[in-house]
Formats: sequence, C-alpha cells, structure tokens
Amino acid sequence: MLILTHSTLRNPAILKVRQLPRKFFGRVAVWPRGQLGWGGLLRLMFEFQAIRYILTLSPFILIGLSWNAMALPMAQAPILMIFMIWLVEMRILRVAKSRRPRLIEGAQAERALDLLRVQARAALTKIAAAREMKRGELHLVVEQSELWLISPLTYVSVQSEAGPEVLRLSETEREILTQTLFQPPLTETLLQRVNQAEGTFIRDITFDTRGVSAHARLAAALA
Repeated sequence: MLILTHSTLRNPAILKVRQLPRKFFGRVAVWPRGQLGWGGLLRLMFEFQAIRYILTLSPFILIGLSWNAMALPMAQAPILMIFMIWLVEMRILRVAKSRRPRLIEGAQAERALDLLRVQARAALTKIAAAREMKRGELHLVVEQSELWLISPLTYVSVQSEAGPEVLRLSETEREILTQTLFQPPLTETLLQRVNQAEGTFIRDITFDTRGVSAHARLAAALA
C-alpha cells in the first residue's frame, strides 16, 4: 500500500484535483519518496505499459539478435507481435470477463467490502477528530492496479470536498491509515480478488465529518 500525499511523493504536482475521486492509475506516473526496495520498485515499474511491451516482445528481439537469418522474418511479423501483446495483456495479466464470477463468492466479496467501509470510516474518524473538523466530507480513495497474477499495488489517498484537494497527511495520520485500513481478515490481496471479480478498481468511501462522535474528539484531544 502506498499512501499518496505531498510528503510521500517526489512529484506531488500529480495530486492536483479537478473532480473527486482523483484517479491515478493510467493517468499519471507515481514516484514515491523513500525506500521502496528492489521488489517494490520493480512492481511499480511494471505498471508502465512500454516496459511490459518490451518484456513481452523480448523473445522476438533475442531471436533476431541471435540468428541473423531470423531477423528479417521477425521484423516482418507485426501481427504475431500484436497477438503476443494482446495475449499477455488481456489473457495473462488481466482476468477475462467470463472468469470473473468464479474468482470469489458474492457473499464473501460483500463481507470484504463491508470491512473496507468500516475500517476506512474508522480511519477517517480519527483523522477528522484530530483535525477538529466539524463540517465537510472526506473521501478515502483506495485504488488498485488492474493487473492480475502479480502482487497487488494499492494507492490510498484522503481527498476533501473543500478545494477539492488531496489532503496533506502528517506522519501520524499516515500511521492511522497503515494501522487501521487493511487489518485481517481484510488484506490487499483479498480486495484485489474482489476488484477483479467486479471489474471495479477504485473504491471511494465518503465520510461526513459532522458524524464524528464526542468520544472520538475527546480521544483525539487526549492523544
């Protein structure tokens, strides 16, 4: 899970909002600040379509470089290359519509989405209480990659109707999201399965800050 806010990105300009919810996948390149590790960096790079195309066509490139006699036939086989790209992108890295209903039972999917809503609103309650917000709506936007059969990549942001804008989250607020949002039995992998089954990759949980209880406000003040 990557929490998208101004202090966690090398390119915070992508957080500009025209309408809610602000989407990121397929719209902008996300460059996190800090240590992702090689695994995280490779997973992030795999989202770039051009890199996936190069990897898909690498056998053709290697054959052309290794056997000169095959270089010309390979160069003259664009239909085969297009088919390979389609096969990898639409049948291997994505779930065909006919397979989606078999990924997860409907009742299990509903339970997972209920958990997401409950845990998202719990996180937003703590954030709104700490900010002493008494009116306005917050959106916790959870967006996942459409790619399947690889580890899920999840972008999480808190967006506000005021502006609209993506909130500048403090370290404490980011810690609230980390500790509250994906807690067992809800995991990023389970949400990925639900999203793939329904063909929906962005979840927008809205919270009216007028609903913050006096108890939550007192707890935030004491903290």
